[in-house]
Formats: sequence, structure tokens, C-alpha cells
Amino acid sequence: MNELPSITSITGRIIHNSRGSKTIEVDVMSDGTHLGRACAPSGASVGKYEAQSFPEGGPEKSLEILKVNAGRFVGLDAGDLESVHAAVRAIDGSADYGMIGGSVAYAVTIAAADSAARARDMPLFRLLSGAGTFRFPYPLGNILGGGAHAGPGTPDIQEILIAATGAKSVREAVETNLAIHRELGRVILERDPGFSGGRGDEGGWAPETDNYGALEMATRACERLGYAPGREVSLGVDFAASTQWNGNTYDYRRGGFENDAGEQIEFASDIIKKYKLAYAEDAVHEEAFEQMSELARRFPGVMITGDDLTVTNAAILQRAIDCGSCNAAILKVNQAGSLQDAMEFARLADRNGISLITSHRSGESTDSQISHIGIATGSKLLKVGIVGGERVAKLNELLRLEEHDLICGMARIRDRT
Repeated sequence: MNELPSITSITGRIIHNSRGSKTIEVDVMSDGTHLGRACAPSGASVGKYEAQSFPEGGPEKSLEILKVNAGRFVGLDAGDLESVHAAVRAIDGSADYGMIGGSVAYAVTIAAADSAARARDMPLFRLLSGAGTFRFPYPLGNILGGGAHAGPGTPDIQEILIAATGAKSVREAVETNLAIHRELGRVILERDPGFSGGRGDEGGWAPETDNYGALEMATRACERLGYAPGREVSLGVDFAASTQWNGNTYDYRRGGFENDAGEQIEFASDIIKKYKLAYAEDAVHEEAFEQMSELARRFPGVMITGDDLTVTNAAILQRAIDCGSCNAAILKVNQAGSLQDAMEFARLADRNGISLITSHRSGESTDSQISHIGIATGSKLLKVGIVGGERVAKLNELLRLEEHDLICGMARIRDRT
């Protein structure tokens, strides 16, 4: 077996994500035999400091630049993240990948690692991590959506989430999440017999209700199945507060109210306490480091999570660490740009006791590499949705990996500590 699989070709194409938007997919071939493939996702709720998905000219311009520069990658070790990253940076040295596009940086670097893992006949997570043992993250899924992920009439809050934190296996966790999602559909239909079964971008139900109504129905669905939120299962909320922030106040147009900075902290705190949340993401806007630190001080046992706040950017994460702004952070490779950027972010988080949540985007493909990235980075949660082919693909990959490790006698899901 070749221990240093060399890249022999690299090609790209424009395809479409789960929202039907154009994106970039890249094929990396190593040793003329081993195909790695990756498709870049995209978000609807996008942080100000994320890598730019495409340059001016869109995916077509990105693809044109990649074709012209494909030769830069030939001969590199496909599994050497730093070398592949350096080749991308030789094409685009901008801070936000604005010349070639973060989507190309994402697709090239993950496809290269995927190719190297296939060449070495090992799962991708083992290639990416030097650890000897691994634990599976809990699947975290959107059961009810609003905000930028759903239409008018839905809650301002972007996501109500569920994780089966009492589960003893990946299979149990996935099936519990699915059961709660189904039961919530029944609860919504009982409340509103005219509900058409509409879902948001990530598969969460999208009913016409307010923020508290949504949370009450989610709680009821758990309880009707015999689960106590905060025990066998845990509720979470992605507030996506930057989408409400108008520069002066948080404008909850669908709810018909506004919050100033102090009121927003009390609004989020009330929801965390009342619904026993284990997870609260972006409860304030993306530059409100001090306000986030107040929530982190109030709720040390809750995952006070930065997404738009930290945008998988190591320098910004360091600022959050210095301010005590969060105890958990989302890892989205395409926010950072390259896989190397994201792994540097993960290492910084690990050194500082910041829990990681590897996450999908609202515009997704059926790729499953982020399931491996979640394992490789020691993520406590894998935020990949519950239903929808592009979401289920990630969950099914976790199930395959669990089956593999059961055979090897080493399957474990992360313990609750």
C-alpha cells in the first residue's frame, strides 16, 4: 500500500445543493486510482466574518480559477493537509478566500483527504486524527424551524433542536431523534388541523406559531414519548440572534416585539431555564462578546455556543476565549475555508476546554465527510438534522461507523460528562 498517495488529477464541476443553489464539487484522484470527492455546502444564516463562498462571478468564476490552477496540486501527498492548504493559499492569499472562494478551498481540501483515506484503506476520521480511541458524538437535530430557515408565520427563533443524551449507542440516539420529530408532527397537527406538514431547510417542522408555542410543542412531544427534557433527551435552541439584530435592537418581527441588549439576555435566559436547555447557540448577535460572556457565567452547565460569533475562525475563537464568551463552538469547515483551517480551530478549542459541535449547513449535499470530521475532532455533538436525504446521509454514515467498531469491539457513544 502506498503510504504517500500522490495527487494525479483534480477536476471540478458545478452542481446543486439541497436548496437548488449552484455550488462546487471537486474530484481529487491520487495514484491514478483513488477518487476523493467533496461538495461545498452553504448557509442561509451567514456570519459576517465567514469565508466568502464565491468570488465576484460566482461558482463559474471559482471553477474557472480552479481549472487554470489544477496543476499546482499534482504530485502533492493527498493526505498532507498542510501542503494541500498551502497550494490553495498560493492561489488565494486573501483573508476570506475572496479570490477563489471558500467553497473551492472546502471541496479541494476535503476531497484530497478523502482520496488519501481511500488510498490508505482507512476511514477518514483515522486519517485526520492521531488518537488511538474515538467516541461518537451525539446527533443533534432540528425538530422545528423558523427564522432564516423557514417562511412567514414560523417562529423568529431559527431552530429548536433535540439530542438523545441518554442514549447508549448511535442507533438509539438516531431513532430517538426520529421518534420525537414524528411525534412533534402529530402534536402540531392536533394544534392546527390545517397544518400542511411543511418543513424548513433542515427538515424541522415549520408551523405557524410563536417562539414559546414552538418550545411548548417540542416539550410536549418529548413528554408524550416518555422522555423528560434535561434527562433522557436534551432540548437546544439556535437563536441565530444576528438575524434579528438591526444595529440597535433585536427586532422580533414575527413575534411583534423588540429587545435591547439587556432584554435579549433575559429573553434567552428565560428560555434556557424554563425549557431546561442543554444547548443555546448564538443567543446574542455575532459581535456581542461581552453579552455572550454574561450567559456563559449564568449557565456554566449549558453549552453556550458560538456559531456566527466564532465562525470557525481561530483568531476570533481566541477573542471569545479571552472574553469567556462561550464554552462551546460550532465547527463548520466551509466557514473557515479549508480543512486545515478548521482543524487548527479544533485544536485551539481543545486546548482551551471549548466543546465542539461539528455542523452541517442549511444548503447541503449528500456527502458524509463531516460525520468523520466530528469524530476526528472529538466533537460532543454532530449537528446534521434528522430527516431529508442530505441530512440522513450523515446519520447513516455514523451508523455504518458504529457497526464497524462493534465488530472491532470498541463502539462507544460519548458519555454525558
